[in-house]
Amino acid sequence: ERRPREESTKMIAGGRNGVRAVAGSIRASAMRFRAGDTMAARPAFSAALPVVAHKGGAHKGAGGVSGGRRQPLGAATGGAGGLAGSTRHNSAANGSVVRTNWTREEIQEIYDRPLMSLILEAAAVHGRHFNPREVQKSTLLSIKTGGCPETCTYCSQSSSWSKETGLKAEKLMDLDSVFQMALRAKESGSTRFCMGAAWRGPSQVGPKQFERVLDMVSKVRGLGMEVCTTLGMLTKEQAEKLKVAGLSCYNHNVDTSPEYYPKVTSSRNYEDRLDTLEKVRDAGIGVCSGGIIGMGEAPEDRVGMLHTLATLPAHPESVPINTLVAVEGTPMATEGIQAPTALELVRCVATARIVMPESMVRLSAGRNGLSYAEQCLCFLAGANSIFAGDTLLTTPNVEVDDDAKMFEALGLVIKPAFDGTNPSFEIPKERQESIELAGLRLKPCGAAKATAAATAN
Repeated sequence: ERRPREESTKMIAGGRNGVRAVAGSIRASAMRFRAGDTMAARPAFSAALPVVAHKGGAHKGAGGVSGGRRQPLGAATGGAGGLAGSTRHNSAANGSVVRTNWTREEIQEIYDRPLMSLILEAAAVHGRHFNPREVQKSTLLSIKTGGCPETCTYCSQSSSWSKETGLKAEKLMDLDSVFQMALRAKESGSTRFCMGAAWRGPSQVGPKQFERVLDMVSKVRGLGMEVCTTLGMLTKEQAEKLKVAGLSCYNHNVDTSPEYYPKVTSSRNYEDRLDTLEKVRDAGIGVCSGGIIGMGEAPEDRVGMLHTLATLPAHPESVPINTLVAVEGTPMATEGIQAPTALELVRCVATARIVMPESMVRLSAGRNGLSYAEQCLCFLAGANSIFAGDTLLTTPNVEVDDDAKMFEALGLVIKPAFDGTNPSFEIPKERQESIELAGLRLKPCGAAKATAAATAN
């Protein structure tokens, strides 16, 4: 980040004490992780760190939203005498506090800290909640490409500018093709399989296509993988059906701040996004929601996005941070928007890790433009998931072999599905019958012990 000389001096000075304080702890932690990668061996990186004071005061401060009620957009969440349920202590994480009552000013102050100090604090938080060597590999497959009626100006799949992008609408993939892709993803080390359909929502296409997606969810879940879908806006009944089918997580990004969102799309509003997230959460499905940087937004809009996510009734299970990949023919590609720097991405990752300490922070679109060193900074700042595979929906991504080299160079290990708990799963009878009607035979199996070959048989 190109800052004046005097501010750079402040960054160095601000981080020097933290570096000295944490160096011994990191060296000891590295020795412990060399012996094994189990969560039991996870160190508390923050044990030797000094308390970092900031304008917002202690993270235990009063004020905020109730655990089950969403505040109106833009409403302040601070103030004395806050409602119960806005903070909780995680005894398993050395007394860390998980908050849903952050004020926008508090998150802005964190975001604006000298970068070295910000990374050090984020690394400390990350080490309290996760094994910092573990990074999950996920695979994202576009099961239905193009022809979307939405007007997201960053997206090449909108029918509004299909002539400009040259992207033709395709039919929904068949079950067997999706299953074979999931098998290959698992063999390459992915522990989560994500499926995206270019729909406004399942209601747009009718029940038959949605039923086919439910079959895909159940069959892939039978492999022992985490399963995520992104299908657009959901009804309560659709969310409940996805839960029964075995869906682990549902992706529905808020994209940016409430204030900047009208510049991203005109076919829906911000509340539409939050309503779907609420239905997903109520159905008992993990929420995956993040955003995109590099769409012409201001730093304050990035903070606004993180504030929205960090003040949901419960933090998202995972938070994908994308950098815009401008596809030729899309409105944002024609606007000549300046791409964010790698350090801007690191700053977003670190802030997300501090305010949402138990969420997975996922490096998503745009990673193919980062060096190993830049990705290493992201992992140090709290990112613990990547999307593997040559493409992400319709944009290029890092090749699998290159990721394997990076994991070896950085000493990373693949994070197991479901944190290694291996919950059993049996395909629901309704889905089993539907799969068989499609001409496929599949034996019921437990996710923990089912191998790809046994499931395929």
